[in-house]
Amino acid sequence: MGFLAWLGDPGIRKHLLREEGEVVVDEVRHHWFAYLRPAAEGVAGLALLAVSPFVHVDVAWVVLLLAAGLLAHATWGVLREHRDRFVITNMRVFRVHGVLSQHLATMPLSRILDISVRKPLHGRLLGFGHFCFESAAQEQGLRDIRYVGRPDERDLAIQRVVQRAGLRGPRVPN
Repeated sequence: MGFLAWLGDPGIRKHLLREEGEVVVDEVRHHWFAYLRPAAEGVAGLALLAVSPFVHVDVAWVVLLLAAGLLAHATWGVLREHRDRFVITNMRVFRVHGVLSQHLATMPLSRILDISVRKPLHGRLLGFGHFCFESAAQEQGLRDIRYVGRPDERDLAIQRVVQRAGLRGPRVPN
């Protein structure tokens, strides 16, 4: 695997408990809206590069330095968003994120007490929302999962997995 492929792949499969029969139900990547800020920074950096030949030579180095800084920050932002994954399995939910160092936060399905889905107006229009997990633990790395595409479908997938695992009582017919 090449360096660029390594940078883009957070390695979800290596965190699965295969010998216990754990399988991925859904792997959630950020909605495209999460990439807008890094994209805007990249466009600004490219615009500064395009303007730099027309700037006086005494200050051109400042423009080039700003352009390089914006492009580097934009690249970092894209990698950060791309490597941030939220995974739903038949046994737990977990999140893997980080560019150079990696952080893993996991929660067994039995510890999930409540899931809130918040959809701001622009999220409703564009098809994303934010998850907020409440668990028996006070502090955990899965509390807020932002920019989840198709949040209603993802919420139902988690509810189905929890139901199939027998962690909640049977549904009462209406």
